[in-house]
Amino acid sequence: MLRDWRLTVAWGKSLLRSGVTSVVVLAVTFWLLPGVTATGGPAALVELAVLLALIGTLMRLVLFGVAVVIGGLGVLLVGVLLQTGVMFTALRVAEGVSVGSVLDAWVASWTAAVLTALVNWLADAGSDDVFLGQTLRQMVRRNHERPATEPGVLFVQIDGLSAPLLSWAVKAGNLPNLGKWLRTGTHALVPWHTGMPATTPASQAGILHGSESEVPAFRWYEKATDRLVVTNRPRDAAEVEARISTGRGLLADGGASISNVFSGDAPTSLLTFSNAGLPGRTARGYLAFVASPYGFARAIVLSVGEMLKEIQQARRQRFRNVYPRVPRTAAYVALRAVTNVLLRDLNVSLIAEQMTRGAPAIFCDFVDYDEVAHHAGPLRPEALQTLEGLDRVLGTLHRIAQVAGRRYEIVVLSDHGQSQGATFSQRYGQTVEQVVASIAGHVAAATPDPNDDERARAHNLLLAVAGRPDRAKPTAAPAPVVTVASGNLAMLYLTEHPGRATVEEIGVARPALIQGLAEHPGIGLVVGLSSVDGPVAFGPAGRHRLRDGQVDGEDPLLPYGPRAARDLLAHQAVANVGDLVLVSRVDPGTDEVAAFEELVGSHGGIGGWQTEAVLVYPAGWRCLDRTPVGPAAVHRQLVQWLADLGLRDDAADSPPAAGSLPAAQCLPTAAGAVAADAAVAADGVVATDGVVAADGNGPGTDLPEPREPGRPLLPADSPH
Repeated sequence: MLRDWRLTVAWGKSLLRSGVTSVVVLAVTFWLLPGVTATGGPAALVELAVLLALIGTLMRLVLFGVAVVIGGLGVLLVGVLLQTGVMFTALRVAEGVSVGSVLDAWVASWTAAVLTALVNWLADAGSDDVFLGQTLRQMVRRNHERPATEPGVLFVQIDGLSAPLLSWAVKAGNLPNLGKWLRTGTHALVPWHTGMPATTPASQAGILHGSESEVPAFRWYEKATDRLVVTNRPRDAAEVEARISTGRGLLADGGASISNVFSGDAPTSLLTFSNAGLPGRTARGYLAFVASPYGFARAIVLSVGEMLKEIQQARRQRFRNVYPRVPRTAAYVALRAVTNVLLRDLNVSLIAEQMTRGAPAIFCDFVDYDEVAHHAGPLRPEALQTLEGLDRVLGTLHRIAQVAGRRYEIVVLSDHGQSQGATFSQRYGQTVEQVVASIAGHVAAATPDPNDDERARAHNLLLAVAGRPDRAKPTAAPAPVVTVASGNLAMLYLTEHPGRATVEEIGVARPALIQGLAEHPGIGLVVGLSSVDGPVAFGPAGRHRLRDGQVDGEDPLLPYGPRAARDLLAHQAVANVGDLVLVSRVDPGTDEVAAFEELVGSHGGIGGWQTEAVLVYPAGWRCLDRTPVGPAAVHRQLVQWLADLGLRDDAADSPPAAGSLPAAQCLPTAAGAVAADAAVAADGVVATDGVVAADGNGPGTDLPEPREPGRPLLPADSPH
């Protein structure tokens, strides 16, 4: 660091501002706290500010070295003590000031740190320029002698973002960075269809590992081990990854996984549930975040502001009687602060570290929008403001990429969308577990507290951050029918049957169960495996045989769109799928669903926008002429792009992904692909290669005339 340091004008301005801020903050701190005094007047405060800067610099150098030995968790503890040590040492050395005790130094240090972060935040009017500037300076110092020549890819996953919502937000001008990329033709956009289950663990198992066979929902019951598997528990995520990993995941060749459920076989895995832990011996980016006044302390102050904003926004929903809505509990207030501030900034710091290191491929999941959309609604102002914040993050990452160790291209994708609607229990006064128990003729299990899921989310996120294993709780005797809900998808397991129970066996054991569930107004589909007909979807007035499309009576799949049969049939082949699978109703006209969880925005099954994800990629790459169907198809396309860039060791064995064309054969932008996708969404049929092919004369039948190279995607006078 000393070798790379350079005296610059920007450094001088930063030093001057820090000095002025330090003097002001110290004056306020000494005035507020009786345990520290300044008898030397303003001169003593200036001297103390200079000492704090010098001592802090030296202690950071020591901390960088110590991090190699003590790892990430030790850095967190030492970083918390750093401000106290700096303040205490400076108070002892400086003339004209004094401190009563170590406790007084602790209080003074944290008071000064919080006030400094607050002053800088107010001075910047909420901008991220200071945080970005510090990150850029650190990267430039390390890379000024290493010009970026090799390619690299940063995959940014915006959790829960649907393709229709992204298209609308870009047209509305709410996402200036993504909008600029698409309008100027540097990037192309294509929707992709997730299939079922539309949930992060299933999508990441496919995107990162190419597997669609092991994750039937966000949570499920395994008869063989008599336990509930929840994929945001590190222990369960690790076990699932062991089942799906082949060692050749998306990030296998030197990549980095940040804040994901699974690692993609990355050699560097940070804040990933499947191997929960803080950054260990690669702690530079983490340390820069923890030890910097513009990192951890700034995040603490902004987190408080985020919690106050959430309380005010929830109150506004209640005051305006916005419907549908769900209670936004204290656990969620804290979780929102973690995801929207602390984790977001930490992710940016870790991405910057990996870019500086020159990781060939980086994949990071930002969960901010998904969490807010669950509780406020995917189209509500709170969720859209969070999406705008993530667009600013993309602008930050684009600027960081300019000084990175490689020529990084940015790919933006989502894992699923979200569908809105009043919950099942709000509509019918009962949970789906209680409905199942009443029809099946047994006592219902205790209805879970709706706050429990938020507590579990926050608890498991902290486990992943802290690197502590989650201990399995003793399993109570299972109920005769175990019901597990994930969004508007629920799965039922008859525990008296050791294997998967067929429709015929269920009819003998629980004669009223299938028909009773199918006739419930909140349940749109009941899917089971017949020993005669294979997978069958039952509705209130008809049934649909999934393997050949035969319909008896009214087709229960009609409200769910043309891809419903394919999605349900593929889901029936996933390991540990329920004996019966329930999908909630879809409201005609609004496409709202009735989630089986207490979430106003949900995903997991089918219906609405939850299965319509998005992929934004550099326009000069091999383009997509057909919509990918399923996360494994997206995986193959991402691997193909990495192979095209020379970033896969097995590039020679990687055939071109189905539905992709060489760059020379692409339209200048994705306008044609998006238009074709719109036609396919209405009239498409499923091909066998993981993409959707248009009827008639094949892909591209309705493509518009190609525009001139360099011409914007939307004209300057466009009303959009």
